[in-house]
Amino acid sequence: MNKKQYDGYTSFNYLRENVDYKRYDLATELDRVPPYSLQLTEEEEAKLNEIMMEEPIVSLRDHGFIVPKNYDDILPYCGELHTFFHYEGIAQSGIDIIFENFMDGISIITSKNGLKWDDVIYLLGMRYADIERQNTVYIARSYSDMQKAKRKKQTALIPSLEAASILENELDRVDILYGLGIRCMGITYNEANALGSGLVEARDGGLTQFGRRVVERMNRLGMMIDISHCGDQTSLDIIEASTMPVLMTHAGARALWNTPRMKPDHVLTACAENGGLIGICAAPNTTLTKSSATHSIHSVMEHFEYIANLVGIDHVGFGPDTFFGDHVALQHAFDDRLGISASHSGEEFEESSYVEGLENPSEAMRNMIGWLIQQDYTTTDIAKVAGGNAMKVMKKIFN
Repeated sequence: MNKKQYDGYTSFNYLRENVDYKRYDLATELDRVPPYSLQLTEEEEAKLNEIMMEEPIVSLRDHGFIVPKNYDDILPYCGELHTFFHYEGIAQSGIDIIFENFMDGISIITSKNGLKWDDVIYLLGMRYADIERQNTVYIARSYSDMQKAKRKKQTALIPSLEAASILENELDRVDILYGLGIRCMGITYNEANALGSGLVEARDGGLTQFGRRVVERMNRLGMMIDISHCGDQTSLDIIEASTMPVLMTHAGARALWNTPRMKPDHVLTACAENGGLIGICAAPNTTLTKSSATHSIHSVMEHFEYIANLVGIDHVGFGPDTFFGDHVALQHAFDDRLGISASHSGEEFEESSYVEGLENPSEAMRNMIGWLIQQDYTTTDIAKVAGGNAMKVMKKIFN
């Protein structure tokens, strides 16, 4: 099943808990919710294992982050330098390459609102120090780095940022971030910044002049551009301004679920026509549909099929956006800071506490691929969606 090396290491084993850092009670269980099974046949299971072992498996957005068990601990925990990474869970995921932002959007080490320069630099430095002590994951800085994951039996992490808000008006910070390993960066989060409008703004003014300079610099450096949280006009402006393909690492179809967080057909199409890639999201209460009473793998895969039919199978991948612990509790804790409820507005729904079948990284990508097998997708098309499309785009941008 393409499991990765794991030697029992847990984050900051080299430090003393409650001396060098404060220890919180964390949601480390891989079976936090009832187990989910696709009920694959032996033949389907064998095909799944073969694809996981032979093809590159790329998640356009997932996280090793572990949430505290107690809701009241979430904000204090995110204010610490030492947040934990679930190496065992990632080892069991079978994912070769993960676009990992280390939850930079909720790092509030120096600021109450996050997405600040000092917070991100501190976060990266401490996470890299922890990563250096273990053998399950490694930082990938080049296309050739990514190609080594299967052979090394490790997971390659592509350091990414949720938004470029931390640049403020300093263009050279793009280069500094590249030097620190960042290879993918969102232009905005839900709210506007100096580059453009986020998806919850009532009026989308599009990409600013500074935003255009950032896009040009990212193209020059070979840094991937993510528009998952950008407003519609800003997204279109970025696609037009970029000389390289643009990514929506974690998104869905507004035609199926009419919220700002989802993307309209014309934006999805424009992204694909520019050679871009759309990762299907599975964060709770995002990729819902009218035909599903609760958020599950089936509603998520409705979004996949709609977008694949709209733009073609060559422009779709998976970006589940999962981590370990209560995703909804984390959303509530940071709602006022990050405009999460506003991004989910426009549809009436009963909140799902988790996404059935896609609860954390140890099951999400495997189950999405298994679902495709059950639906009789060809091995060629499954391989594209599971990672081949992402590898093709990355090769073009990085080389």
